[in-house]
This record gives sequence, structure tokens and C-alpha cells, in this order.
Amino acid sequence: METLRLFLHVLAATVWVGGQITLAALVPALRAAGADVPKAAANAFNRIAWPAFGVLLLTGIWNVVAEGDKGPAYQRTLMLKYTLVVASGVTAFVHARARSRRAMAVFGALTGLTAVAALLVGILLAA
Repeated sequence: METLRLFLHVLAATVWVGGQITLAALVPALRAAGADVPKAAANAFNRIAWPAFGVLLLTGIWNVVAEGDKGPAYQRTLMLKYTLVVASGVTAFVHARARSRRAMAVFGALTGLTAVAALLVGILLAA
């Protein structure tokens, strides 16, 4: 069961974090293909990204329950991870609803940064 739990968590993180990095790298090419193309690509990505985020939340809770209490340093790191995960979800939600190009850029960047930071803190928790 541990292997399944970790596999699902890593797979969902790959989609959520890796997908954002990939989509961000493709934005210039998508813009060159047409004004509506970046939005269409983002909508397609969201159809798999948000379910992956949900899997991350569920398997994250499963991980915490399975690991148990590992002391105050672990708990502080876990609280940091929770904060980053919430920030990643909230900024992604705002990014998807942004109207201006500036807001999309700012919230897209914040989403990516908080997602990568949550990934790093997750690795620290497992170490």
C-alpha cells in the first residue's frame, strides 16, 4: 500500500508541477500560433491539473496519517508544506480567472513558485 500511495502522490505532483513548467515554457510558441491558443492549451491542461491537485491533497493526507507524528521539526516543516500547497492552489485558481495579462503572469509565476517550493519541502519531509 505504501508503494501505491507514494506512486499516486509522485504521479500527481508530476502532472501539477511538471505540467505548469512545461506549459509556461510553451506559452511563447502557443502565442505565435494564435491569440486563442494559449487559453485553449491552459483549459486543456486544467482538465488534468485540477484532478491531479485533488489526488495530491488526498494522498498528502494519506501520507501524513501513514507517517504519524515525527516530532516538532517535522510538524513545522509539514505546516510550511501545507501553506505552500494552499498558496499553489489559490494562486492557480486566481490565475485561471485573471483578466489582464499582467495578473495572469503574476499569479502564474506565483503558482509555479509555490508548487516547486511545495515539492522541495515534500522531499525534505521524506528525508
